[in-house]
Amino acid sequence: MAIRNLIAPVVCAAALVPCLLSQKADDKRPPILGVAHIALKTNDMAAAQEFYGHYLGFAQIGALPPHGVGFKVNDHQFIFVADTLMGDEDRLDHIAFETPDARQLRSYLADHGVKVPATLDPDLDGNFSFMVEDPEGHHIEFVEYRKGSSVSREFGKNLAKSRISDRIIHCGFTIQDPAAADKFYADALGFHATWHGGMTDTKTDWVDMRVPDGPDWLEYMLNQPHPSVKTRGVMNHLALGVPDAQAAYRELQKRGLKMDGPPKIGRDGKWQLNLYDPNFTRAELMEPNPVQPPCCSPFLDK
Repeated sequence: MAIRNLIAPVVCAAALVPCLLSQKADDKRPPILGVAHIALKTNDMAAAQEFYGHYLGFAQIGALPPHGVGFKVNDHQFIFVADTLMGDEDRLDHIAFETPDARQLRSYLADHGVKVPATLDPDLDGNFSFMVEDPEGHHIEFVEYRKGSSVSREFGKNLAKSRISDRIIHCGFTIQDPAAADKFYADALGFHATWHGGMTDTKTDWVDMRVPDGPDWLEYMLNQPHPSVKTRGVMNHLALGVPDAQAAYRELQKRGLKMDGPPKIGRDGKWQLNLYDPNFTRAELMEPNPVQPPCCSPFLDK
């Protein structure tokens, strides 16, 4: 996949119009391919294992330090849950994106004013990974799956037939200042807005920011200045792609999962089913294509 040049115009969430970036023409950012994992916190590991393992049907890939387990969505995407939740703190720990060259990306971000680790060595899995903070303090990790790592050695394995979905299509979290977020996600990383919508046609509550080199996206969840614990769980979420939301709903009924109701068509025109794990984190099941015109704006690309 070709490396993009950041002098090209992208679309920013704050203005939702093309904006020219200030980087030099010879600056190179390695590709950012999509969501690698989402890491969550729980205070009831047994209940979390039942939700992600039994009801959603993902294979558990063993204990992870400290106090955590992983669930395999596909060879490149995982849900990690750690038994570290304290009180009313945020259930979301971090979101990770995949890149084929973490070392180059670390250097690139350092050159563009992002605080990064001083060095980059293989992690416990044998991959290259590093963590940064976005302008609002969200922890964002970048992961490179290396040949011979524990993840790459398991390619093709632990892909449970019971999986309700085989792909994380997006993750989202609250954003208070979309202009500041754009400086990081759009200007530095090359994400671009593909759709925006809201509870009404005149107010933007959500902005979909697609990764530059793949189909997945990050969803800005706006207009939530003081969210409750439960509201944070709704906003700080993951979405799993399904070909048929109605069929997924019937299967989850068979497995005994208690749900608020059947699938509904969202404001983006897509069928979706909202599920909630034991700590209120929303795991949204979403069909990939709209069945009716979306509100508020067209999809800029697919």
